Amino acid sequence: MPAATPAAGAVASGRTRLIHAAFRARRLGRAHSLVPALIAGLLAVAAAPAPVALAQGKAVGDAAKSSVAAEIRAGVSGKYKDFYAPRGYWPLWVEKDRIGPQADALLALIAQSDADGLNPRSYGGRDLEKLIEAADSEGTPKALARADLALSRAFADLVADMRRPARGVKIRYLDAELDTKPPGPADIVRAASLAPSLTDYIQSAGWMSPLYMRLRAARAGYMDKWGGLPAVQIPPDVKLRPGGKVPEIALLRHRMGLSDGVAYDKALVAKVKAFQTDHGLKPDGVAGAMTIGALNDGPARYEHLLALNMERARLLPGPWTRHVVVDAASARLYYYSKGAMDGTMKVVAGAKESPTPLMAGMIRYATLNPYWNIPTDLVERKVAPKILAGGSLKSMRYEALTDWTADAAPLAQSAIDWRAVASGQGEVRVRQLPGGSNAMGRIKFMFPNDLGIYLHDTPQRDLFAKEDRHYSNGCVRLEDAQRLGRWFFGKTPTTDSDAPEQHEPLPQPVPVYLTYLTAVPTATGVQFLPDVYGRDGN
Repeated sequence: MPAATPAAGAVASGRTRLIHAAFRARRLGRAHSLVPALIAGLLAVAAAPAPVALAQGKAVGDAAKSSVAAEIRAGVSGKYKDFYAPRGYWPLWVEKDRIGPQADALLALIAQSDADGLNPRSYGGRDLEKLIEAADSEGTPKALARADLALSRAFADLVADMRRPARGVKIRYLDAELDTKPPGPADIVRAASLAPSLTDYIQSAGWMSPLYMRLRAARAGYMDKWGGLPAVQIPPDVKLRPGGKVPEIALLRHRMGLSDGVAYDKALVAKVKAFQTDHGLKPDGVAGAMTIGALNDGPARYEHLLALNMERARLLPGPWTRHVVVDAASARLYYYSKGAMDGTMKVVAGAKESPTPLMAGMIRYATLNPYWNIPTDLVERKVAPKILAGGSLKSMRYEALTDWTADAAPLAQSAIDWRAVASGQGEVRVRQLPGGSNAMGRIKFMFPNDLGIYLHDTPQRDLFAKEDRHYSNGCVRLEDAQRLGRWFFGKTPTTDSDAPEQHEPLPQPVPVYLTYLTAVPTATGVQFLPDVYGRDGN
């Protein structure tokens, strides 16, 4: 990171004014809107040209840091020594002879940590300010070392609390390595030190999922937009539309924060459409039963939903971890690496009767030319009736097997009591042969689990054009399995033959998280989605 060059007094003075503004704004409830401007201002102060030339060469800067390192070595202890010792006690927060702008980013994040359900006072922001000001004004190695150590401790405490296990959210971890174990202070600070820009890493909270951070911002925006409007109840049995003159329109106008009256005018239409868009409703400008129900729920209900979804997103890793996220509520998939989202695509998720579970596992291999092992309930409801009506397994490209083991032998259709299967009195394993019509498509990505859940290709391309994409038996059908395969393997996965079930291990296992976000960030704020699986509660 380039070293800051302005005079120490100017930096300290500008930093102090802006940080004090952040803490004042937080007390006034305006920290969310101020923080981006605050950070921009801090960086502008740090980058302002000095009145006199103070540029120092790299050797001089390294010599100054070397003196700070000696002081850190003398003062560090406990778990933080595990971080500083391997790097020769080199400071993390010092740039030449002053504390760098990454400290300002940390102070700003602390100031708004109430958005994460935390108490900003727990991280000693005032004390950090004083240490930073002393380090900038004195410029001594001891003062800089003291500030560096204090900043590392505050940073590690904040990150650990932000990454705490989610409250009230149950997710099944298939691999012990994915379970939410609190990271140690040395691990937290070491991860930050490896980021290309520590300032950017802190500003974006790079240890948190981007979905979490976007929901965090959307929650503040939602309350600014809708939280302060009057809590007026509207009769649920009316339908209010443009051009109407019924008395209930006056209640609707009041609820939407508009002037008194009974006119369902353009202003009210625009307000209703905006509310409908943000609440996952058809934006037609008509206040029908669903819109009035959402209005009567009030902002408290939606703030609760935002908080609940933030807790779900809290379980997801940051973008520096190479991983895949499947959001079953919105039926979308995201994949991340190297600090950014690499791509997204539509998916088909489980139907209401067969929901995609909340789970996390390691995708370890791909299977090309896969079979589809048909769930026994579908064999009972779909396959057996067709056989009883005169159909054949061969014509449907199915085959029956003796059991569920890897060594199962083919079973003749005539050897099966299909009436018992159709009535639920018997059970048989049936699978679909590989090919263009196979329900798995050409490839599936496996993270071994006893529920038979995986990501896979599909020939049913028409489903991706639908707004509601909850049709599967729990598995996740991919809009572009080949693209995801190229991301996994670095090339398009191919086979040398038509042989079924060809397994190809990934170069490196990749975590996949199946989550359920019924509040999703949008370009303009947040949208609430239908709770298809009934997991949000009342």
